[in-house]
Amino acid sequence: MKEETGKRRALGMGLEQLFNSEMLDFDQVEKEIVKETPKDEIIQININELMSNPYQPRKIFDDDALKELALSIKEHGVFQPIIVKKSVKGYNIIAGERRVKASRLAGLTTIPAIVRDFTDDEMMQIALLENLQREDLTAIEEAKAYKSIIESLKLTQDQLAKKLGKSRSHITNMLGLLRLPINVQDMVLHGEISMGHARVLSKLENYNQIEELAKRITSENLSVRDLESIAESSSFVRNIPVKKALKNKEYKYVEDAIKDKLGTKVSISGNKIKISFATKEDLNRILEILNINVE
Repeated sequence: MKEETGKRRALGMGLEQLFNSEMLDFDQVEKEIVKETPKDEIIQININELMSNPYQPRKIFDDDALKELALSIKEHGVFQPIIVKKSVKGYNIIAGERRVKASRLAGLTTIPAIVRDFTDDEMMQIALLENLQREDLTAIEEAKAYKSIIESLKLTQDQLAKKLGKSRSHITNMLGLLRLPINVQDMVLHGEISMGHARVLSKLENYNQIEELAKRITSENLSVRDLESIAESSSFVRNIPVKKALKNKEYKYVEDAIKDKLGTKVSISGNKIKISFATKEDLNRILEILNINVE
């Protein structure tokens, strides 16, 4: 029991260092976990006992990349143990799902693994960080990962941008995609429309118009520039209508500054500031950024 407590403490310190550090770097933490794990604690686990991390943001895996990794595993074996957590029906994969999928393709029945006792919060945070830093997520998966990290670590968009080495505008633009209708988000998720298309659509207000344009992108093979030209038409309602922006020109720089900070639609009119939100979760995110605690 004492030995297990020591392992748990060491693991916790590693994660605390990861999440509190200036830059989020899961690769380094995973290497430390593998390095500090005695070889006799790296066990072979039946692949059929492995289940995806329920907090795994990635839903789509590149088939060609998996086949390439499978060929490498056939020739050289699994280069690094996966990290798992024991569950009631088997093991949840905490890090290394690509290795598991590729090992299945390679015909392996077991895979080297390190078993660690993570909390649910740690499982979620590690899954998000591993995917953000190791593979290209789709735009929607990336946006959802950012949203989850902001909520779980109670970060502002600016703080997350610094930790990930991204610009704040990138984080804001990505989070803006989550205001798109769900069926349009699915089109981005499955690569039917590009990130460039999605960014243009996310600037529009009317869901019906967004869905109509999303269909036209695929049916008419519209480029991002084509879409921008169409969306600039006065028949499309934008987050900040052109006429209103011109009318309140003296406050536009303030609107833009608040919009960048909050990652949502902001308008100033009649000595009033209007801040829009899409869902209850989005409202909570805005309140956190404003450092407002509501009991």
